[in-house]
Amino acid sequence: MSNDEKRLAGEAAIQYVEDGAIVGVGTGSTVAYFIDALARIKDRIQGAVSSSEQSTAQLKKHGIPVFDLNATGPLALYVDGADECDPHKRLIKGGGAALTREKIIAEAAQKFVCIIDSGKRVNLLGKFPLPIEVIPMARSLVGREIVKRGGNPVWRDGVVTDNGNWVIDVHGWQIADPVALETELNQIPGIVTVGLFARRPADVVLVGDKLMG
Repeated sequence: MSNDEKRLAGEAAIQYVEDGAIVGVGTGSTVAYFIDALARIKDRIQGAVSSSEQSTAQLKKHGIPVFDLNATGPLALYVDGADECDPHKRLIKGGGAALTREKIIAEAAQKFVCIIDSGKRVNLLGKFPLPIEVIPMARSLVGREIVKRGGNPVWRDGVVTDNGNWVIDVHGWQIADPVALETELNQIPGIVTVGLFARRPADVVLVGDKLMG
């Protein structure tokens, strides 16, 4: 059922793609279905801005031009998945370690369409460990700051982001106020990006091919 919902969500997101657009494209298994669907209408778009080397490779394999965000300016649309989504369309992202580029493209987009399967819906964020991208030398410093705030930081050993940084996954938080936590964590030196997409949540969430209210 999960894969069916992912495919349906990826295909349903095509309705938000405007002719002539440069489309922001995220990362992950659900987005892979969106890229496959985008390939079927590639003659209608200029190309894409990609959040990861993985997605870039898939886009290029389909013959979809990939642009640098610095060259495109603001985007009309960004399509990406999530690891968790609450009723306010606030998200936890970063399970695929692409959170920094994902957050940059989401910020640059007028509309952020999030595509998920029903297993990603939660009432309260935090069951999925919160990914935080850190500068390598700050890993221990950031870990201590997380412990002070009641979290259990686990270094994702062996994972290096496309930006050359490391990822800490924070277990044990129930995130009642994700906007406040995102803002607070952003002040800790050494943190590059927090995997909370709360200050800039999704505008539209598709659960399979159904619109989440």
